[in-house]
Amino acid sequence: MEYIGEFWNSMVFALSSIYSECKVVSGLFLSFLGIFAFHKGIYFLIGLFFTRKFEPAKNQHKYAILIPARNEEAVVGNLLKSIKRQDYNQDLITTFVIADNCTDHTAEVARQQGAVCYERFNNQDRTKGFALEFLFNRIEEDYGIDSFEGYFVFDSDNLLNRNYISKMNDAFDSGEKIITSYRNTKNFDENWVASTYALHWLRSIRFRHRARSFLHLATNIQGTGFLFANELVKDGWHYTSLTEDRAFTADAVAHGYEISYQDEAVFYDEQPTSLRIALRQRTRWSKGHMLAFMESGWSLFKNIFVGNCFRDKSERHQLTWENFVEGVRHRWASFDTLGQLIPTPIPKLFVWLFVNVILYSCFAYTYGLNDAVLFKTSNWLGKFLSDVFGVTYINAAPGFHAMIDTILLASLWHAISKISWNIKNMFAAVYIFFIERKRIKKIKFRKKVLYCLTWPTFDMIYRYSMYAALFMKVTWKPIPHTSKVTIEDIEN
Repeated sequence: MEYIGEFWNSMVFALSSIYSECKVVSGLFLSFLGIFAFHKGIYFLIGLFFTRKFEPAKNQHKYAILIPARNEEAVVGNLLKSIKRQDYNQDLITTFVIADNCTDHTAEVARQQGAVCYERFNNQDRTKGFALEFLFNRIEEDYGIDSFEGYFVFDSDNLLNRNYISKMNDAFDSGEKIITSYRNTKNFDENWVASTYALHWLRSIRFRHRARSFLHLATNIQGTGFLFANELVKDGWHYTSLTEDRAFTADAVAHGYEISYQDEAVFYDEQPTSLRIALRQRTRWSKGHMLAFMESGWSLFKNIFVGNCFRDKSERHQLTWENFVEGVRHRWASFDTLGQLIPTPIPKLFVWLFVNVILYSCFAYTYGLNDAVLFKTSNWLGKFLSDVFGVTYINAAPGFHAMIDTILLASLWHAISKISWNIKNMFAAVYIFFIERKRIKKIKFRKKVLYCLTWPTFDMIYRYSMYAALFMKVTWKPIPHTSKVTIEDIEN
């Protein structure tokens, strides 16, 4: 026992001796992570007032519409009907449905509605990305990838405004290679879970898409409702991870592509209403987020310093004004996309646990706790609590008591920081409800209040699903869709 006590004291003393240095290093590291987010406030201001506009197209282009579907007989027919109602030349549209491991009548419904339907049965490679890979292989065999100038991707629960393809064609005809669109929600007010998703997609539009598109940078693809040129899949589709949209985005930006946003092209999406389903989906997103970072993070990082590492060196070294402007644009887009890919909750949690909990508690065990403030005033909530309850100082002599007090204090300070952030985050929902009031369905005021209060849970789930995904083996599972809403219902 005496040996164990000596070992404990020597270990604690060793850890306490590096606390000050590690605190400085952790501060520098967190400041480094902050570099990847400093510009978000500027994006918010730009997105408040501006978005990119596109002139009416001079040409109509030929498109393929791709719809991966697994047991979606309840909703896929409504999407196909909304496609047939488009004000675009139907002779230039071919709709493909990939009935992926279906056990219902999805394929039958798709064919009845005039879609070209391929069926796939492979229960090992289960992701949406594998379904798209299979579909592109079939298109290459039966039609040729170059038979279509561009490819749309939709989920089977989507619905399209009548002018959706025409508006996306305006952007495509202007020379854009990858375009995403306005993601609205058909079951916004079904419950608070669905509302958090709906608010998230609208936040992405206002805080991400509008500014990046206006500045000719690269926004991010978000699963559905996007169009890309055939040149991106000339060698097939190879994004088969848990989140094929993140992988596609990162790889496209790494290769120098812009990703634009067309604000006038509106489609509607069905959001999960079950918390259990939402947690499962968000864990998958988090795992895919980390995989995309590992796959493309290094390429994006290199591009920040050396330019497009996928271009020929001779092209990169040609000193022309156009190359200079494109080089600056692409370096910034790589930096910006890398910032979105970094799974920041993971390193932040590690820093907090190691420095603020373990090392700080060892320091207190060795030297005691001297005038530690109960409510830290580094954020508005801490200041408010100090004003209400007064400034309280915590003191403890060296030993276990000081160590336990320090762990509790660190946890309290962390909780106050997160709660203050979540309360401020509620105002993002207030802003979205106000600024998008003409484009979303009418919702009762009391429900809006509820949804503003529950909105921060979306980001809370993001953080904790990221922690869980770090240790879990995550597999792809379909999200059930049952909404009977049609595009006519929305129009009326």
